[in-house]
Amino acid sequence: MAELLRTTYPYNIVGLTAVAGISLYAIRRYFGGGVCYSKARLDGKTAIITGANTGIGLETAVDFAQRNGRVILACRSKDKGEAAVELVKKRSGNNDVLFMQLDLSSLESVRNFSARVLDSEAHIDILVNNAGVMACPYTKTADGFEMQFGVNHLGHFLLTNLLLDRMKEAPSARIVNVSSSAHRRGKINLDDLNSTKDYNSWGAYAQSKLANILFTRSLATRLEGTNVIANALHPGVIKTELGRHINVFLRAAMTPLILFLKTTWQGAQTSIYCAVSEEMEGVSGQFLADCKIVKSANPLALDDNLAERLWEVSSEMVGLNN
Repeated sequence: MAELLRTTYPYNIVGLTAVAGISLYAIRRYFGGGVCYSKARLDGKTAIITGANTGIGLETAVDFAQRNGRVILACRSKDKGEAAVELVKKRSGNNDVLFMQLDLSSLESVRNFSARVLDSEAHIDILVNNAGVMACPYTKTADGFEMQFGVNHLGHFLLTNLLLDRMKEAPSARIVNVSSSAHRRGKINLDDLNSTKDYNSWGAYAQSKLANILFTRSLATRLEGTNVIANALHPGVIKTELGRHINVFLRAAMTPLILFLKTTWQGAQTSIYCAVSEEMEGVSGQFLADCKIVKSANPLALDDNLAERLWEVSSEMVGLNN
């Protein structure tokens, strides 16, 4: 028996490795969720993706470029953004990919970016509000807002509104807001949106993700009768740079779960589905996960009165009507 094990040892290792690999693939496929199978082309269309230099934003950019769209990577870091442009070009074979600097933690940067886009782009067909920060220590944006609420909600709120008229000029256009299942634990504290009284990093993150969904609902209502639709989504739990602020103890506790995390390609699928799939034509104001419409488990996410109040307060905070 011992001799048999020795002679078959290399084959046993190969077999076990193959089984482990197949099992890991199956686990990732099972927990990976939906896939966008649409073959829609983006010839002649312009797409903007915030935070497109890494993670699911980068994967979304590659997909759009492979569909022959003009893709604008809106990123804070010039070096990372330009490096991402070259990577997207290489992976897609499409050279109509460019970087434009955008810092969502600065309303001035949002306004400057929007002005550049409106000056250079005759139409905007897709806007993916993807960039975000998660569970960071208490910090403020350049305009004094709590960082997560400021970047995840207010920056995208202003950006979308500034580009909206140009999007309405396209034959059809889509706005995709990347939220999170974390919104289920979110509350909107209209008296203290900047969490100055009682800051909890995860609570502030959940609030900002709930704000994404409420923003989408109000936006969809305002877009009724136009050629623009807006939807929000949960991309899944993904191993990306978004988790860089998670403390080392929580990281250690989560290590066994890595096998169940989505890849960035899988995480990008619902964003892509919302942006290009034929099934989403004319569908607006919805929340999706794994490439299908789902109902939020948080009743606040369905509160249109709260959504309207948040819109009004957000407009004041960013000076939208000034």
